[in-house]
Amino acid sequence: MADTPYKTALIVGVGPGLSASVARTFRKAGMSIALAARRAGELAALAQETGGKAYPCDATEEAEVAQLFAEVEAAFGAPDVVVYNASYRTRGPFIELRPAEVERSLIVTGFGGFLVAREAAKRMLPMQRGAILLTGASASVKGYPQSAPFAMGKFALRGLAQSMARELQPQGIHVAHIVIDGGIRSSSRKEPADKPDSMLDPDAIAQTYLNLLQQHRSAWAWEVELRPWVERF
Repeated sequence: MADTPYKTALIVGVGPGLSASVARTFRKAGMSIALAARRAGELAALAQETGGKAYPCDATEEAEVAQLFAEVEAAFGAPDVVVYNASYRTRGPFIELRPAEVERSLIVTGFGGFLVAREAAKRMLPMQRGAILLTGASASVKGYPQSAPFAMGKFALRGLAQSMARELQPQGIHVAHIVIDGGIRSSSRKEPADKPDSMLDPDAIAQTYLNLLQQHRSAWAWEVELRPWVERF
C-alpha cells in the first residue's frame, strides 16, 4: 500500500454507514480521527473504536463550523484531511414540494459543504498541502423524478468541488468529489440474495477515499464515480 502523507482527518456529517467506514479506514492508515455531527453523542462508540473524538456541529451554521475547526485544531492540530458527508433529502411530486424543505436540502448539502470546505482551506493554504473530499451521489449528475431538491443540493456540491479543485489544486490542496452511483449496503439495507454485489460496500468506498489521498500530485483526480458492476450508467 502506498504511504498516506496525511496525519489528521476531520469527517463532518458522520453516521453509522459510509462515514464510519471512512473513519475506520483512515485510522488503520495511521491518521488521527475527529468526528462531527449534529448529535455527537451518537458517535461515542465510533470515537472510542477509532481512538478519536466526537464534536457536535450543525454544518449549516457558520459560527459552529468555525468553533469545530478551532476545537479540532487545539486537540489534534489543523486537520490536513477534511471529508464532507452531510446531506439532506426530501422527496415528492414537484408541485407539492414544500419550499422550506427544498431550502433545507440546499443549505445542508451545498451551503454546509461550502462552510466546511472554506474553514479547511483557510488552514491548508498557508501550508500548501491538504485534501478536501466531498461526498456526492447519483443525484450529483442525474436529476431523478420526485427528487429535485436532492439533485439541486448535490449539483451545487459538485459545482463547489470543481471550482475549488481548479483554484486550490495548483496551490497544493487536493480537492476531490466522489460520485456514489448506487445504493450503499448496510445492516438495514441488504442487497437481494440473487444479486450479489449489486450494492456498494461502504468499506470498499472508504478504500477509494484512501486511494485518493495516496495519489501522486502529478496525477490527482478531482472526481471519481463509483458504482456496482451491475449498475446501469
